[in-house]
Amino acid sequence: MLRMEGVCKSYNHRASTVTALRDANVTMDRGDYVSIVGPSGSGKSTLLLMLGGMLSPTGGRVFVDGRSLYDMTPNARAAFRKENIGFVFQTFNLVPYLTSLENVQIPLFLAGEDEATQQDRATRLLERVGLDDRLDHKPSELSVGQQQRVALARVLANDPAVVLADEPTGNLDPETGRRVIDFFDELNDEGRTVVMVTHDPRAAERAKRTLRLVEGSVINGQG
Repeated sequence: MLRMEGVCKSYNHRASTVTALRDANVTMDRGDYVSIVGPSGSGKSTLLLMLGGMLSPTGGRVFVDGRSLYDMTPNARAAFRKENIGFVFQTFNLVPYLTSLENVQIPLFLAGEDEATQQDRATRLLERVGLDDRLDHKPSELSVGQQQRVALARVLANDPAVVLADEPTGNLDPETGRRVIDFFDELNDEGRTVVMVTHDPRAAERAKRTLRLVEGSVINGQG
């Protein structure tokens, strides 16, 4: 389902080369649930962004469902990502001037769904995450945990087979973080592939297996 073959990523910084990821070889099967752990700056987010088609490698190839992401044109890759991959970010990335309902409608609007379909699906997704009484609230009118739940509902709008999460509990209190991880468990139980970067050992241990990165290298994977 997700595969990296000899993937490297380097940046030029102040006349020197910084290697963020080196010779990564990773395979994640359909329906897998993987946590990615390691020290800050070890390449975790770089690896996640590459799996999601958002950051081109310096070398190597990245495959999703048998298709080489970075051999696609940028437009084809964006379309493939929109249909197959959902992202959950630590900072939520909600549009501040839109309501919860409108934020969840965004992927459906971009997919060309009609207004009635957008509103119906967005409403049902917000009901699923327990925010049916917050449809008309803007992000500033929601708690941090509620904002994260809006972001989770939006991720599911296009029914992605793959959910990628970058520190999804990083801004949350322990109880709210636990509920978010419970939700990821549900998504995996539905057959979705879930890949999560985290510093939280309690979140990491909920996954089926763990990949550890140190200084840009994948040093182990445990089931």
